[in-house]
Amino acid sequence: MMAHKDGVVESNTSGVAYLFKKNKIAWLRGTGAIAAPGKVRVTATDGAASEIEAKAIVIATGSEWTPLPGVTVDETRIVSSTGALSLPEVPKRLVVVGAGVIGLELGSVWRRLGSAVTVVEFLDRILPGMDGDVAKQAQRILAKQGIAFRLSSKVASVDASGDTLKVAIAPAAGGDPETIEADIVLVAIGRRPYTAELGLEEAGVALDDRRRVVVDDHFRTSVAGIYAIGDVVRGPMLAHKAEDEGVAVAEIIAGQAGHVNYGVIPAVVYTHPEIASVGKTEEELKAAGIEYRAGKFPFSANARARAMLEKDGFVKVLADASTDRVLGVHIVGPYAGELIAEASVLMEFAGSAEDLGRICHAHPTLSEAVKEAALAAWFKPIHI
Repeated sequence: MMAHKDGVVESNTSGVAYLFKKNKIAWLRGTGAIAAPGKVRVTATDGAASEIEAKAIVIATGSEWTPLPGVTVDETRIVSSTGALSLPEVPKRLVVVGAGVIGLELGSVWRRLGSAVTVVEFLDRILPGMDGDVAKQAQRILAKQGIAFRLSSKVASVDASGDTLKVAIAPAAGGDPETIEADIVLVAIGRRPYTAELGLEEAGVALDDRRRVVVDDHFRTSVAGIYAIGDVVRGPMLAHKAEDEGVAVAEIIAGQAGHVNYGVIPAVVYTHPEIASVGKTEEELKAAGIEYRAGKFPFSANARARAMLEKDGFVKVLADASTDRVLGVHIVGPYAGELIAEASVLMEFAGSAEDLGRICHAHPTLSEAVKEAALAAWFKPIHI
């Protein structure tokens, strides 16, 4: 499995190198920093430094894992997402700190391979920021798979002095900790923008209180000629969001009209089953005072899902109560990451629940569950 993973990574990264060559893009290997507006200093691995000049500079340095205070990651027994992708053997006991996307994805992988997995989360729910219905259903499914959840809890310390790790887990609200043993601890409490040692402050590039680069709606920073995209700027830390921003900023620099619709950026959690969403959650609509209708359809009533023995989960469609425009779609179930694309296309063109419900879908397919949920949001579903 690890050999296959390494092969896929190598194939993907070498594919990017091929695209550089095909499109005549000069690739300088080294550490980059902004020397001054219009100038980038590149330090090679052998220490040799050079300066290049450019009309436009784009900061696209991404993000790094966020450290947990008091816990030292060694990427051997106490690991970040990087180390968790390269464990040499299946740990008997794995403690995951953080019930966000990365923690659940990696924790569920090792659970399926046989680890006893405990997920510790400071909040009282998993998947913060995602739709509450989806989070509850996902927790039930993952618990049924054998993952233990310790919500409203925090990891106070990890003692790595012995043969096994001693993990002290305390109530988030305060109280005496309980110690459990683990072979591996995965720290997955989020990611932070990689903006250190880039010469940003010296160049006058403004950062916000989370050390993200401040940009306007055209990705321009506070310094003329310097732009920023991806995980280092506001918005979700998603590769496809960064890719769209890359296309948009290239168009803008070329004098065209680049644009990203941030209201229609899908998010996928690659657990089994998958979890996917696009648009607003019910909680966000309620907080904004928007009247809406919600339609749900379970995969247990979908013929293809039953045939695949993948009956867990549902599709939920949220539509404006007055206009019927689809405001959000949330899926937990088989191939949710693929199914969400249909909702994204519909929402990009301001489609309604009725539009989606009246479109003919092939039978038997999982996508019929999306149609039925749309029918439920508009009027009523047919097959339940």
